[in-house]
Amino acid sequence: MKSTNEIKLTIPSKSSNEGYARVAVSAFIAQLDPTVEELQDIKTAVSEAVTNCIVHAYPDVIGKIYIMVQLLDKNTVRIKIRDTGRGIEDVQKAMEPLFTTGSEERSGLGFSVMESFMDKVTVTSKKGKGTSVTLTKRLSQRVKNA
Repeated sequence: MKSTNEIKLTIPSKSSNEGYARVAVSAFIAQLDPTVEELQDIKTAVSEAVTNCIVHAYPDVIGKIYIMVQLLDKNTVRIKIRDTGRGIEDVQKAMEPLFTTGSEERSGLGFSVMESFMDKVTVTSKKGKGTSVTLTKRLSQRVKNA
C-alpha cells in the first residue's frame, strides 16, 4: 500500500509521555475522519504499545520511543512503535495472554488488547537491541454529506 501522509515522533520513555503519544497519533489520524470507536481503538492500542516500551524496554533508564504513523491508501493506518531497549527473548510467549515479565501489578494483556483493537499486530524483537510493534487498521469508509 502507498503512503499518502506520515509523521514521525521521538519521545522519552517517561510515563507522562504516554498520553501525549496517544493524543498526537489520534490527532494525526483524525484527517481520515474515523468513527469515535475507531479512534478509541487506535488510542488504546498505541497506549498499550508505548506503555510496554516504558515498562519493559527501559525498566531502569529513560530511553527513546520512536513512533511513525502512516496514512495508507484504502483508508488504512499503520503505526510503528519502536524502542532500542532490552528486547523480548521469546516474542511468541510474550504475546500470550497473562504473560508478563513485569511486577505483579502488570496484567500481561497488552498484546492481547492491541490485537483485539487492530486488524493486524506484528512484533519483532532482538534481545538487547529493542522491539518494534506495527499496528495496522483499516478504517470504515463513511459517506460524507455534500
